[in-house]
Formats: sequence, structure tokens, C-alpha cells
Amino acid sequence: MRKTSVKLLAGLALVITVTATGTVGTAVADPAVTPSATDIVGVGTEDTEGVLNELSAGYNAYLAGLGDTASPRLRSWDANGSALITVRAGTAPISRPHGTRPGILKLMEPRSPVDFARSSRGPELLDPGTQDPQSNVFVAFAKDAVTWSAKAGGHAPGSLSTAQLKSIYECYVTNWQQIDPALPNAAIKPYLPRYTSDTRSFFLKALGNPALGGCVTTGPQENEGTDPALDDPDVVFPYSVAHYIGQVYGGHSSGTDAPGSLAVRSIDGISPFTAANTLSPQFASMVFGRTVYNVVRESEWMAADAHGAALRNIFGMAGRNGWICKNGTDVIKSYGFLPLPGTACGSTIQNP
Repeated sequence: MRKTSVKLLAGLALVITVTATGTVGTAVADPAVTPSATDIVGVGTEDTEGVLNELSAGYNAYLAGLGDTASPRLRSWDANGSALITVRAGTAPISRPHGTRPGILKLMEPRSPVDFARSSRGPELLDPGTQDPQSNVFVAFAKDAVTWSAKAGGHAPGSLSTAQLKSIYECYVTNWQQIDPALPNAAIKPYLPRYTSDTRSFFLKALGNPALGGCVTTGPQENEGTDPALDDPDVVFPYSVAHYIGQVYGGHSSGTDAPGSLAVRSIDGISPFTAANTLSPQFASMVFGRTVYNVVRESEWMAADAHGAALRNIFGMAGRNGWICKNGTDVIKSYGFLPLPGTACGSTIQNP
């Protein structure tokens, strides 16, 4: 992979001058109105849907405060909800994309109704020719990390090593006393989110791609500890640290989108939290840290028209941060993410 600093077309004027700040509040879900033909509309990962919802509300309120009725609004569809969604006015309903991969694939379709895909990973070549071509631009947004969780007060220790977690998911370590003879004599129950989960794939890659054993159960929704199957003293389950912080300390849990009885744990003795209950920069610098992105089509990102300018004004470019990078820090922190330093927010990367 190569990093790509997308050059701003010479002489291109910005449509919006960014001076206002976003505010932290209760996030909305799907767009309250059907997006217009010119709105900037996105789908994709559940990991960043809450923060994008709130940033969308803040950005649109900012435009309204300027008396600007012409500039495109920012709209973002959740990963979960009704099976079908009408992405924007004048388009046929589509199956709701759930996760990074479905969101990116929808973005890549000819005459796609979406303008960006929320992504909790960088570009990959999982299926050459069908995913993450060079024409997809990944615009950096914030920093997250993934760790493991277990039931509060259950049998799991406060920390496991990377090697121990890998062995648990390979089903070589199946009893807590193999970790520590002082732990209860009970079978470990490793769980994973469903196969389309970005948190699942990232966590397994960070562990060194263990060959999953027969003791592993797949099924629960990522970042939702409310699943009854996870209310077990012996469960091990991966969890987005930022999502957990947003749920527990940011006040952004609701319904099933909550940790339930789960509490996130340390890896290799490194806590995912700081003393202030924010994402630990030390933990985020480990292999378990990940940058989250918004993915756009290069042709539109570079376009010398109002649509291209709106994309850049919202998501930013290296050296010319957009509205989210300049004004979204408080919201980004409220949802548990680490803001990217300097011009890293809005920097871009593409597959070679």
C-alpha cells in the first residue's frame, strides 16, 4: 500500500468557510428526512455510525446557522435497522449495507446512490478486482483500538497475552487453569461477532490469524454485550475500545447497543484505558490500534465541482482539514475515539 496526498485542483474555491464548532449531544439514527439528490450520503460500519450521525447533525446545523440552504447536507445511514433503505430521493430502495465491506461494495457499484462508506479499516485486497481498487480513497478520520471483553465478576483475568488469546481461539487453551492454576476450573467460551464484522476480522488479524478451533462460537452482533449468550462468566469476546468508551462513559448506549455485563480487558498487561477513561494512546499504538476512515471515489474527491468541494470541505485533505477535522474533536472524543493529530485527519491512503 502507499500513502497518497491528494492534490487540490488549482484554483478550486471552497464552498464553505469553516468557523463554527460542533456540539456534543444525543446522536440521531438514520436521516430524519430523505436525503436530496445533492446531499453527501454514506453507509458502512457500525463502529463509527454514532459519531457520524452526530457530526452530520452538527454540520447541517452549522450550514443552517449560516443561512446556507444551497450547500449539500451530510447524511449517514446506520448499519442496522430496516432491511431496505431509500438512500436518497429519486432512487430505488436498496438492501441496507451492514459493515465496512458491504458499504464499500455499495460505493463501488455503477451509478451508486452513496457518496462515502464508513470504514473501520484501511484499504485491503481481500478479493483482487472486486474490493478496494486504487480508485477508492480512504480519508483518515480518527483512532480506535480493539481488545477483548469478558463478564464483569466472571472467571476471566484482567489481562491476557496476545499468545494466550490466539491459543484460546485455536482451542489449544480451553480451561482458565491453563492460564493460571489459581483461576476457576471452568471451560473458556470464545465468541466472535458474525462473519461480516469488521471488529472480528481486525481482531483475528491482530492475533496473527489463528486457525479457529471447534470451540469458537460465531454469532453475536459486534459491540453489543447485551446478547444473552454473552452473559456468561466464561465468555471471551472482542470489542471496539472506542465504542465501549462511548457507551459507558460518553452516554451513547441505548437499547441493545450497550455493553451489558461485559467489561473490556487488557492485552499483554497494557490497559486500553487511561486514568481518565479515554482510549490509551499506548494501547492504540499496539497492533490492536486501528485508524478509521471514510471512503470516497477518487474521481469525485478530485472533481472541480460543488460535489467534490463538499466532500473535501466535510472530510478534509492533508494540509487542508475539513469541517469534521476542525470542529469535530469534542464529538469524536465523546464517542471514545482519539482525534488524529495535525493534518493526519483528512490524510488519504489508497491501494497501489
